[in-house]
Amino acid sequence: MNARQTLRPLVAAADDAGLALLVPESRGDTWDVILGGFGPDVTFIDAALERAQSAIGADGDRLSIGGVSDGASYALSLGIANGDRFGRVVAFSPGFAAPPEQVGKPRLFISHGVHDRVLPIDRCSRPLVASLREGGYDIEYREFDGGHEMPEAIVRAAFIWVTSA
Repeated sequence: MNARQTLRPLVAAADDAGLALLVPESRGDTWDVILGGFGPDVTFIDAALERAQSAIGADGDRLSIGGVSDGASYALSLGIANGDRFGRVVAFSPGFAAPPEQVGKPRLFISHGVHDRVLPIDRCSRPLVASLREGGYDIEYREFDGGHEMPEAIVRAAFIWVTSA
């Protein structure tokens, strides 16, 4: 899924919630951590965040990170490793989290379809959420009757959650 495909279902919900979105693509076929470690994708995201923050005057204390599918796994990994930079992490249908370290404790919103055949919920989000809760993370977890997707109601719930105090 490319950034344009990811962005399409998010735009109206982001506008309604008053959120600015930065939707980068991986530098390769998928995110670098899935291929063995962090590298050019992190460098690209850091540069894009700096440009976006400068352009819109975004408050660094209010940054969140999120993604869908492999991007959700990447967002969880980066968010947990940078909990001092990202206060909240949104993950739509993640497969895993592989932070090289844990810094701070960002709040987490994780959703997953119970009929997901790409990243089955019983192998992915359910054990992941249990492990993260054991690690002391504050998690808003939503299962929904669907597959590997971002239903509008879940997206809206996530964006309301991001903007809540």
